[in-house]
Amino acid sequence: MNLLKRYAVPVACAMAALTLVACSSSKDERREPVPLTEFKSVLEVQQTWKTSVGKAGRYLFSPVAVGDAVFVAGANGSVAKIDAKTGKDIWRTKLHDDLSAGVGSDGNLTAVGALKGGVFVLGPDGKQLWKGTVAGEIISPPLVGNGYVIVRTIDGQVIAFNAQTGEQKWAYRNRAEPLNLRVSAGMTFAGDQAVLAGFPGGSLSAINLQTGDNYWQAPVSYPKGVTEVERINDVSGPPTLVGAETCAVTFQGQLGCFDANSGHLVWEKPFSSTSGIAQDEHAVVGADDWSIVNAFDVTTGNPLWKNDKLKNRALSVPLVLGHAVVMGDYQGFVHFLSLDDGSVVARMPTDKSPITAAPVMAGNTLVVQTHDGDIYGFRPK
Repeated sequence: MNLLKRYAVPVACAMAALTLVACSSSKDERREPVPLTEFKSVLEVQQTWKTSVGKAGRYLFSPVAVGDAVFVAGANGSVAKIDAKTGKDIWRTKLHDDLSAGVGSDGNLTAVGALKGGVFVLGPDGKQLWKGTVAGEIISPPLVGNGYVIVRTIDGQVIAFNAQTGEQKWAYRNRAEPLNLRVSAGMTFAGDQAVLAGFPGGSLSAINLQTGDNYWQAPVSYPKGVTEVERINDVSGPPTLVGAETCAVTFQGQLGCFDANSGHLVWEKPFSSTSGIAQDEHAVVGADDWSIVNAFDVTTGNPLWKNDKLKNRALSVPLVLGHAVVMGDYQGFVHFLSLDDGSVVARMPTDKSPITAAPVMAGNTLVVQTHDGDIYGFRPK
């Protein structure tokens, strides 16, 4: 297999736990969120528009950017395509079902997951093209592209449908685990040949797009401990892919980077995260379980910097944006950190509800979706 024809960096399809202990009222002061402190702003960011799509409820909804458009959804069945330049609707649809996962889009077709395993696929005009059903709960955003709509269930199944007809093409099942995190775990296209997906138990797989078979499967980390809780070892968030290197992180485990063509390990580091990672050509960045942000050299895995100024603030899936790392927190603040040294360079408020999904770039607009369903457009300068 050669995945070097094209590469994809997931801009959405991200995951995060909404009930992190950092947000709780625990009397354990070690888990008290660090108060925000003053800093010298060196990056100018403007809010250019705001709209809404509906609250997330007990689920996570991640925006997806394609060109200058962003696709969003809410638990109430609302799905919208928004012009990221203006914040105006290009189209908006209200499905007659409650949603539990979204959004996936290739700019032409858009997919969301509904309660009880429903899969809705909308056409270029936002009208329903077809509806399918899978045997399992969907809480991760579908993946749309290469002629497929791909969904995954919380019990480790990955199901591929023909994007135009809704015909099921194949189903992949990973081994079941006694306990796993109830979090949204995304997937990533590796060119037009494979899907990268991480699973409970700590494994990372490259799945053949045509057949649903494994190209390879590799352990990111192994379960440790005696009790079932101690042995929870789920891959968190979607795998990243830059060039021929894919990276993934586990809860209570490790951060590892692999050759995407063969699955051979490039490097690994002890690390634990429930919010996933981001990657560019130089660094892999993620917040650990305490929301301490770490950056590692993408080639060697050597630590580059660490920032504990946002400790216990339940940070979202990150986005690498030029020379900055962007992530939201449990109070709805959007933080911009320098990719060079981790210092805070800008901060923007939203509606005070948690930001758990990764911010995305649509054209030259940074788009953020909050748990209360507000969508914000920001312009970094």
